[in-house]
Formats: sequence, C-alpha cells, structure tokens
Amino acid sequence: MGFWTLLEISSMPILQVLIISVLGAFMATDYLKLLPPDARRSLNKIVFVAFTPSLVFASLAKTVRFQDIISWYDFKVVHACQHRDNFSRRRGLGWVAVKILRPQPHLQDLIIAVCASEHPIGVLQSARRMGIPLEKRLFAPRVGLSYVSFSMALGAFYIWTYTYHLIRSAASKYRAMLEDAKEPSKEANKDLEANERTLLLNGEEHVPVSTNADEDHSRKSPRNDQWKQSATVWNQILGIFHQIVEELKAPPVLAAIIGLVFGGVTWLQNLIVGENAPLRVIDDSLKLLGDGTIPCITLILGGNLTQGLSKARLKSTTVIAVICVRYAILPAVGIGVVKLAAHLGFLPSDPLYHFILMLQFTLPPAMNI
Repeated sequence: MGFWTLLEISSMPILQVLIISVLGAFMATDYLKLLPPDARRSLNKIVFVAFTPSLVFASLAKTVRFQDIISWYDFKVVHACQHRDNFSRRRGLGWVAVKILRPQPHLQDLIIAVCASEHPIGVLQSARRMGIPLEKRLFAPRVGLSYVSFSMALGAFYIWTYTYHLIRSAASKYRAMLEDAKEPSKEANKDLEANERTLLLNGEEHVPVSTNADEDHSRKSPRNDQWKQSATVWNQILGIFHQIVEELKAPPVLAAIIGLVFGGVTWLQNLIVGENAPLRVIDDSLKLLGDGTIPCITLILGGNLTQGLSKARLKSTTVIAVICVRYAILPAVGIGVVKLAAHLGFLPSDPLYHFILMLQFTLPPAMNI
C-alpha cells in the first residue's frame, strides 16, 4: 500500500472530527445561538445518561460471548493490568508536567486527568482496508469488536472513577477560588478609626482567644481527643468508600456491567440480539441512541472551543506539555512496552490483541466525561 493511500485512510476520521467540530463551533456563535453554554450542558447530560451507556451496552451485548469470557482469562488479567499500568504511567507523566509547569491549583488535577484519560477504540475497518497481515480468523469483525468492547468496558471503569474524581476535584477547587475572590472579609473590625478595607490592607487575622477553662478541659480529656481523631479517620474512610460507590453508579459503568452480563449469558443475549430475537427492538433502539454519541460529543467539543477564542486562561506552555505527553511520549513508551512484553512472553500471541494495545497508546481518546 502506497504512502498517499495510507495517508488518505488515516486522515478520513480526523477530517470528519474537524468538520463536525467546526459545525459545532459555528452553531455556538452569537450568529446562530443554537449551542449556547446551557444547551451544551444539557446535551452533555443527555450524552452521559443515554447515548454513551447505549453505545457501551449494545457493543458488549452483541460482541461478547460466554466462550470468549472463559477463553479470555489470560486476556482479562493482562488487559486489566495493562489498563492499570497505563493509568499509572499517564498519571505519573501528568504529575511531572504539573511539577515542572506549576499551574494554578484548580488546574493541577485537570492536567493530570487529561494526561491520564483513556484511548480505548480500535479502527478495525481501517485495518482491514489497509490489508494488515493478521491471521485469517482475526479478520472476523466480532473478534475485533469483542476486544475493543472489553477494552472500552475496562476503560469506562477507570474513566468514571479515577479521572472523573480528578475533574470533580478540579471543579470544586475552581468554584472555591471564585467564592473566595467574591466574598468580602466577614471579620468584625474593632478599630474605630478604620474603614471597611483596613483589615484587608493590614493583612490582620482574627485569632480566637482561648480561656483557661478551655485549656484545662482540653488537658483533662486526651481520650476524647483520640476518640474524635479516630472518628474523623473513620468518617473519611466511609466518605471515600461512599464516593467510589457513587462513581461506580455512573450510567456508562452500569451499562458496561449489564452488557457483560447479557453478553455472557446466552439466553439473555438471545432475547435482544439477533434477527430472531423477540426483543430485538430494544437492541435496535439502543443502537440508534449509541450512534448519536460521537456526533453529539464532537458538536459539544466544537462549541466549547469558542469559549477560548476571545480569552485564554491556560498558558501556552501547559498546552504544549499536555500535547507532548499525550501524543509524543506516551505513544513511544507504550509501543515500546507492548513490544517488550510480547518479546518476553507476557502477552497472548494474538497479533490483533497487540495491534489494539498499540492503538490505545497512539489514538486520541474515544471516551468522554
């Protein structure tokens, strides 16, 4: 296959994304006002609740079989470890970028989340058009889609737990920073000759005065202090556990779990998948919803880009660092790790599996938050 043919095949998805993004940006301008910020937020919620779960469930329920789940034992273990190592490696590179650039506090978790997000999608149709010399049985679309679907299911777990937690933390810090900037000082000014700005200019802080009775009480109750500390630690542990459970209840994660159940149980799969399935209308409806995921996400992406046309809050060095981490360092490291692991015999011998692992390191993210 010639260079220009290969360039044409690889450029088609990028051109499609650019065209739809430009359309979304044009729809978000003041000229049309079809995608204002409120509309984008509402559309993003619809994608989160309906479109993405439908895509994940339909892919898993159709492509995953019980025999695959049994025969993929080594695949599942290796793939889960690979996802964990990928996230650890990306998180480490993002942490290094944060330490070097020293951005604002509310941007630190966001930069780490951007560097740690997933790349789980396979362009198997392009692979077949390119004539990649894989084994004959690996050209079956179901096998490749099964690999990719299972990869996306694991990616959804990491995306909606770790990465989602980082983004929520960054948003909370940003809101707290805005509130601190807007709220005036609420301390009482006891200086009769001062005005409302004296406390801010002098930088004084109100220090509460403790009485002797309070000091004696605190000395006499060390057990109460220990009990309070242990209760605080236990409450923090319960809070973290509750937060993890809430994040696992995200619609994409639930859809991945239910999709694996329907795909693994034959009689459940036969209820909704196939030409003779009695409830195939459910699968068709979910496919229709899932087909709207990528166009809606791309339109939202284009609309969000219009916010940075007039003002830029991120430094150019931050953008360059994220680009270098995501599209230069990670692909090189990832391909090297896959080649080394295959050479040492740590990966299954399936070449399609190796191909999808490399795609995860080199392609842009396919899952959104």
